[in-house]
Amino acid sequence: METTVLSAAEALEYGEFKRSRREAEVMLTLKKLTVDASRRETDKSKLKSLCESAVKLGATSVLTSPVNAAAANRLLFGSETCLACLAGGTGESLISVKKTEAKKAMKQGAAEIRLAPCYSALVGGNVAYLKREFKRVKKAVKKCALVIMLDDPVLDGEEIARGVRTACEAKADGVCVRGELPALMRAVKTAAGRLSVCVSHVENAEQLRLLLKAGASGAVTAQAEKIAEELYFAAKEGGAVASVPAPAGAAIEAESPKKQD
Repeated sequence: METTVLSAAEALEYGEFKRSRREAEVMLTLKKLTVDASRRETDKSKLKSLCESAVKLGATSVLTSPVNAAAANRLLFGSETCLACLAGGTGESLISVKKTEAKKAMKQGAAEIRLAPCYSALVGGNVAYLKREFKRVKKAVKKCALVIMLDDPVLDGEEIARGVRTACEAKADGVCVRGELPALMRAVKTAAGRLSVCVSHVENAEQLRLLLKAGASGAVTAQAEKIAEELYFAAKEGGAVASVPAPAGAAIEAESPKKQD
């Protein structure tokens, strides 16, 4: 068996190639992020900072509340980062109100509407109402992707599955669940490829890696700069992302499949 021996120059060149490839992989990962600018404490200064950060990192979108949609759209103008906007308030608004809010966001430049479902209908099993709600909002914003928000921590596995099934039947484009593996895996299994499943409340690179590996299509985070720093550090060092604290249950659930290898 022949052994190939690299010269010092070749070894250096090969090392640089591997580093560049890892950095390219980081850039692709960052494109899966949605920067969360929807929090109530997001003032004009914070909104500007988050939008600039999203553009710099190459994030896919910035998520805002309706009140900040127009301003965020102006800040993102000319970039490849699009605007995503929440609609539906607490979820208990009338369908007509949700339609109006979603249409307004679309006119202000939103490419994606993230709809808070009627939680009382979701928890109570009123699927007919939910389906009607999703369909009407979807029809009102034909030019936008419609993502149903199922990331409320009070929702259990069956309620998440019910929301996913209804979203599929209503022809929504995706759902968003909280960034915990049990919730994600339940949603991915229920969706069965019929719509995308993203996650929210992602706090660090290790959590992001685990969730993407488990099937998440993207992630909403208020920690995009931190995640990028961790990813690039790992790429520079040539190893895996450093293990850092993730939400309760995430790391434990994620590591269990490895025991089966």
